[in-house]
Amino acid sequence: MNGFSASSPRWRLKTPSVLPGFGLTLGFSLAYLTLIILIPLSGLVWRTASLSAPEFLAILADPRTLNALKISFGTALAAALINVVFGCVVTWVIVRYDFPGRRIVDALVDLPFALPTAVAGISLAALYAPNGWIGHILGLAGIKAAFNPTGIVIALVFIGLPFVVRTVQPVMEELDREVEEAAATLGANRLQTIGRILLPGLAPAILTGFALSFARGVGEYGSVIFIAGNIPYVSEIAPLLIVIRLEEFNYAAATAIATIMLCISFAMLLVINLIQTWSRRRYGHGA
Repeated sequence: MNGFSASSPRWRLKTPSVLPGFGLTLGFSLAYLTLIILIPLSGLVWRTASLSAPEFLAILADPRTLNALKISFGTALAAALINVVFGCVVTWVIVRYDFPGRRIVDALVDLPFALPTAVAGISLAALYAPNGWIGHILGLAGIKAAFNPTGIVIALVFIGLPFVVRTVQPVMEELDREVEEAAATLGANRLQTIGRILLPGLAPAILTGFALSFARGVGEYGSVIFIAGNIPYVSEIAPLLIVIRLEEFNYAAATAIATIMLCISFAMLLVINLIQTWSRRRYGHGA
């Protein structure tokens, strides 16, 4: 014997992977991400880098740009928060109750995915316009729901709701109902059961749905322009301002605004992902 055994770290054989082909699939994934994501984003940053620092700051400090960014991120944040609340309610109804037409309701959740955004925008504008079915009723109460930031929030709620529902639904289906029944047996009321039993397990999925809904809302264009009114300093979103700058052949300004949106979006999503990671570690559940 030479002093080495099969269990020695030096002679330990590698256990073959259950899923072979890691090198090939990793290379394909990196190449795909490079072509689809990294190269376009690099081109955007490179085009913006052609601007001098004073020129870039002038575009950033332009009141029209600041207002468009404020409207885009503000309405996307408001819509994502609304979707978190009502998305969880819709998910609860679909998962926890059995009623006639349940499958139809479940299928309707995915309608914004299949519906072209322009069609959704035209439909919402027709419904919420002052002479529309819903807009007329709201107008009697003094509420103007179209051609202002409120209309933008309505459109973003419509297109963002499925992200929350489809993210939370599989996690909610895995939650054991016996735990809720045990909590009720021990004297917990409904609010305590939701806050201490359900929300900890759902928190990572809710944060994921919020992030997806927010990210979709920030860059949404087709369903918004028909109901927003597109009034500068009032209801003009940043994606529309980028299109306007492109039509003016002001490519530097367009790429600068896009780069600003990219940086803000990346920072916000990074914060959300950090919170999501902390939530998973704290509660020990995955989304």
